[in-house]
Amino acid sequence: MATAAVARPEVRSSPTAYEALKKHFEEHPEERFEHPHKWDVSRSDIYAENTWHPIFREMRAAGPLHYIPESPFGPYWAVVSHKAIQHIEALPDVFSSSWEHGGITILNRLTEEELAEAGEDSRELPMFIAMDRPQHTGQRRTVAPKFTPSGMAEMEGEIRQRTGELLDSLPRGEVFDWVDKVSIELTTGMLAILFGFPWEDRRLLTFWSDWSGDTELASVRALDKVRWEILKEMGAYFQTLWVERTHDKEPGDDLISMMIHSEAMNQMRPEEFMGNLVLLIVGGNDTTRNSMSGIIYQLDKNPDQRKLFEQQPELIPNAVQEILRMQTPLAHMRRTCTEDTEVFGQTIKKGDKVVLWYLSANRDEEVFDNPDKLDITRENARRHIAFGYGIHRCVGARLAELQLRVLLEELHKRRMRVHLAGDIERVRANFVHGFRKLEVEITEF
Repeated sequence: MATAAVARPEVRSSPTAYEALKKHFEEHPEERFEHPHKWDVSRSDIYAENTWHPIFREMRAAGPLHYIPESPFGPYWAVVSHKAIQHIEALPDVFSSSWEHGGITILNRLTEEELAEAGEDSRELPMFIAMDRPQHTGQRRTVAPKFTPSGMAEMEGEIRQRTGELLDSLPRGEVFDWVDKVSIELTTGMLAILFGFPWEDRRLLTFWSDWSGDTELASVRALDKVRWEILKEMGAYFQTLWVERTHDKEPGDDLISMMIHSEAMNQMRPEEFMGNLVLLIVGGNDTTRNSMSGIIYQLDKNPDQRKLFEQQPELIPNAVQEILRMQTPLAHMRRTCTEDTEVFGQTIKKGDKVVLWYLSANRDEEVFDNPDKLDITRENARRHIAFGYGIHRCVGARLAELQLRVLLEELHKRRMRVHLAGDIERVRANFVHGFRKLEVEITEF
C-alpha cells in the first residue's frame, strides 16, 4: 500500500469517443472521408456494417499485397495474406514499428506546419510496441513477467471468482447489453487490478481506451485536439499513482510499480509514459472486450457450434483460439519500410507505409479451410495471428486467452445460453474491430 494518497486531478468522462465523432460528422458532413480506391480498406463503414469480407477475399485472390495510391491516410501497401504478414513481421529491422517513422497504425504523423497550427511541439506517443530493438526489448522485458504462465496461474482464481459473480448477477428474462454489463466490466476490472487502479474510477480506463484507440478521431483536427487533452488528463491521473508507488516501502507487483523499479522504464519522458499506458490500456481492454462480445455473437450465429460447446466443454481451449481468429479484435498493424526491398514480387520503397491486415490473414483460404465458418474443432485454429507475430506479438496474449477461457467455462458451468435479442452495433473504426452494443437475453441449456 502507498504511504500517502496523492490528490487526483480532475478528468472528464464524457463525451465518449463515439459520441464525439458522430456529432462532429453530423455537424460537418463535408468533412467525411472519401475513399476513391475500391480496395482502400481504411474506410470505417465496412467494419461498422460488417461488409469487409468480400473486399479482402477479392484482394487475397489477386495477390498477397497491393499498393493503395490514395486514401485519407495517404498512400499505403495493404498486406492481406497470412504468409506475407508473417514474412514482413519477421523482418523488424526492414519494416520498422518505431513511432519515429510513423508508429503502428495507419495514421500519418503531423507535419511541422500542422503542429505549429495546433500550437504543439510534438504529438507523439512512444510506446514499446512502437519501438525498434534495442529499446523495444528492454521495455517489453519490464512488463513481460506479469504475463508468464506462473503469473497466469496466480491470477486465475481471482479472474474465475470475478467472472462467476458477474454472471450470477446478470438479469434473467430481460434483454440487456452484453458489451456494457459483461465485456467492459470484466476487462476494466482486470485492467484495474493489473495497474492497481482505483476501483471506483475503473470505467475511466474504457473511456481513455476508446479515445486513444480510435484512428478516425485522430484524423479530424478538432477532435484530435480534444483527444490529446484527454490523453494528457490520463497521464496526469496515472502520474499520481506513480508518485504514490514511489513511496511504497516494498515494491508492488502491479504494472506501475514494475515500471518504477525498471532501469528501462523508470526514466521515461511524459510522452513515453503516456504512450505505454495507452498501449497497455488499449491492448488489455479492446482485445479482450471485443473477443468476449465476439464469443456471444459467433455462438449465436453458429448453433451447430454452440451445441458442440454445450456438449463437449473439453473443446473450450480450442474454441478460444477459433473465436480469436474469427473476431480479430485489432484489424491492422502498420510498419514503415526502412530501405528499398522486394517482397513477393513487389518493390516497396524506403519510407512506404505498410499496413498488415490481420483481419484478412485470419480468413486466408490458403491457411484455413472454409475460413468464414466458425469451427471450434478446427485443428489449426492456433495459427491465427490476432495477436500479431514475431517480436511484437502481444505481450498479454496469455492473459486474454485465460480470461476468454474462464468466461466460457463459467458460462458452461451455469448452463447459460446467451441469445442475440436486439440491437447489434459494431465499432466504426479501421483499427479496433469489435462491438459497441450487443443486446442479448439469457436462457439455459
